[in-house]
Amino acid sequence: MSLDNHNAIIEQLKPLVMEPNFQEIFQQLTIDESNSTRFLLKMELNRLASPCTRVIDLRDKSELPCTEVKLGQQRHFLDEPAKHSLHQAISLFRNQYTLGVYENVLAEHQQRRQKLRQSAPLIEIVEPEPFMVPGVVLGSYFNRAEERMNYSIRISASQGGRSEVLGITTDLSIGGARIRVAANHPFNLDQPLKIKLLELSEEFYYPDLQLGVDYEIVDSQTNSEYIWLRLRRIGGTDALAEMLGNLIRGYKLRYKVDVNDVVVTASGLGFERHYLPHLPHLPLYFNTQTQGLSHMLLSRDNQQIVHYFQDENDISQIPAMLTPERLSALFNHPQNPDHGLFFSFTYNAQGNLYFYSATLAELKAKGMMPLFLGFASTKPSWRIFKLTADKIYHGKGYRHATLPGDEAKFSPLVEQQLSQLSHLLQLIDISNEDARGHYKAWQDESDANALKTFGQQRSTSHQIKSIAMQFSERRQEARFAFKTLVNVSQGELTCAGITLDISSRGMQLTLDSATDFSSNKPLILSFPKLQTIAGKTQLENLPYRLVRTRKNGVTLHLTAVMGHTPHVGVEFLNKLISHNRAKLEQLTESNGENKELADGLKNILMRTLNSVPYFIERTTKSAQIACLGVSTQQDDICDIFAAGTSDTLQYDLTPLLKDGLFKRDILDPIRKMKPQQEMDFIEVFIQLTRQSRGKIHLKCVLATNVGDKQSQIAFIKQSKVAGRFIALRIFRGATEKPDMNYLRHELEYINIHANHKAKQLEDQLWRIIGVGELLDITQAVELRYPALYQ
Repeated sequence: MSLDNHNAIIEQLKPLVMEPNFQEIFQQLTIDESNSTRFLLKMELNRLASPCTRVIDLRDKSELPCTEVKLGQQRHFLDEPAKHSLHQAISLFRNQYTLGVYENVLAEHQQRRQKLRQSAPLIEIVEPEPFMVPGVVLGSYFNRAEERMNYSIRISASQGGRSEVLGITTDLSIGGARIRVAANHPFNLDQPLKIKLLELSEEFYYPDLQLGVDYEIVDSQTNSEYIWLRLRRIGGTDALAEMLGNLIRGYKLRYKVDVNDVVVTASGLGFERHYLPHLPHLPLYFNTQTQGLSHMLLSRDNQQIVHYFQDENDISQIPAMLTPERLSALFNHPQNPDHGLFFSFTYNAQGNLYFYSATLAELKAKGMMPLFLGFASTKPSWRIFKLTADKIYHGKGYRHATLPGDEAKFSPLVEQQLSQLSHLLQLIDISNEDARGHYKAWQDESDANALKTFGQQRSTSHQIKSIAMQFSERRQEARFAFKTLVNVSQGELTCAGITLDISSRGMQLTLDSATDFSSNKPLILSFPKLQTIAGKTQLENLPYRLVRTRKNGVTLHLTAVMGHTPHVGVEFLNKLISHNRAKLEQLTESNGENKELADGLKNILMRTLNSVPYFIERTTKSAQIACLGVSTQQDDICDIFAAGTSDTLQYDLTPLLKDGLFKRDILDPIRKMKPQQEMDFIEVFIQLTRQSRGKIHLKCVLATNVGDKQSQIAFIKQSKVAGRFIALRIFRGATEKPDMNYLRHELEYINIHANHKAKQLEDQLWRIIGVGELLDITQAVELRYPALYQ
């Protein structure tokens, strides 16, 4: 079994492998892995952390001058880049020279030399396009239970019936320690040790220190001279614990506190705060108590999916589409993607909105693919959704407690609600208006009345609770789903529309037709339907300002223009909301009532992303891809771009972004966007060909550059003959300033112990100007071409 697909989790566990509570962290982060995989992971980590006796001598291998570096009794000869590699790698292993340090230094030296050889023949040094991209692990939160110092004192260790052995500590915490004793010790590693902290017993008088304290052996590593034992304290009084705590607090400004794990987790949290406001998919949560969907998690960009499924009474029809039968088929057949591809359209009759939906599996079973796809794709409300389902593993906990002493759980009520959730579902809109014509080619001559069998049973009550993620740049007040007729005018332009949601000071509405309103002049609104209940209040000639537009001018976001006199619209909508709050579905929170629940749902989501986020950072000359957001679980998209790299958590995006695609189709559009705008997308067709020795070749072409429909069909067929066809949707959007308040506690902690690392992290997050994601849409793209199924 290969561990190539588990590089992310190996890299994440490296800084913790020498910790006394490593076993607990390891169990937590690998809870969803098989026993054989966990065994191999632990073997590899133990190998990397084993002491190394090999000397590195680069004097005849480097073109740079080498100087002597002493590590204990060993003398190494390194050039400056290798010294930097050594210091970086050795900090991951508690300042111990291990096999992982040795391999890291040599690998980085060989890569630097290889790059030097490749560039040597060039007369002019050409700066390569920055498409070799690192990965940042998202959604994996772990913490040490307590601070640990690199603190060396003399100790003695003993077991019943065996002689006392002298040694030293290499680090010390309240609940654990790491000690070093001679390799020829007499101890049974399956039994506890009694440890006397000799130097402390000379300075402090505690019976525990004089008599010794019992420690359990968690792990051991050895070489020919010494054995290092990781210990967990299982004896001792509260007074001893208090004394050790005071000691660590008093000495931590003089001794180095390791913050690598906090930096790793804080980096992931910082990048996810750039991504989550633009999350385009709708997370849904299946509840074992109700045997149905109980919660949906709202971002700023996924509410179009919410609005699509609201009927004329603002009741969500998502439960009516995701019936128990369909969810059961999805859960029970995870390898069959046909159960997760949904097609939908609506029909408006006498003011009532009727929803029709079908899965690809249902259409195939009933032989109705041509009729449904051909007829539905002619409707303006035609949509295609991809639904993914992942089991929720509750052993990892729900809260990201990153600092020593952080509370590891939410309030009991929130913990109870989260414990009842068994599956995370993600509803992903993969419709493409430009491809609508392709689906119309499915049309046959059958009677469209046969589609009545796919009419949804109407939901008559709110079944799913909307939970909004909290962002520092969020609206000042809550928004509520509400539909009413609106007339809009600006100079000679007039148009009618309908509201999607309202707050007292603003609203989102959809126009009957696209209208080019200006953001520099007020829009004048009137509410004809609301006027009938407004009495003497005149809901006409009300000034609003255009904040942003979407859907090519069809969807508008408006805010009231506040002057010296009260705004009649604001006063009326405020009363409307306050008097009907129990009846209205709240889409966002104006306070922190559901903050804990939102955070828990978000943490569950980040563990199982079904797309690959990417982040763009500003550079001194232009901009580049800063990193990919990767998960600890295997991902096909990450795998195809990692196949050509030798480094862990490195991805070569050159096949995808070369020939100017990055600047022309990603960077330049992002620079023209505002952070408040939703992400848009482009689509790329990929031909994957497997070559000798496991290598793969990727041919990536913009879908619009492939040619006409026949050329696209030919590309897909040729790709399948040569290897594999993949269609990627690349989302792109502009980011707001980083949400540093969310990371405040982590940054304060890092700043105390490693000021430079805190500054590096802050600087990196401030450089992020764009965000997007890579999403696999292969199945839906192939359905655009009936000829592929004939």
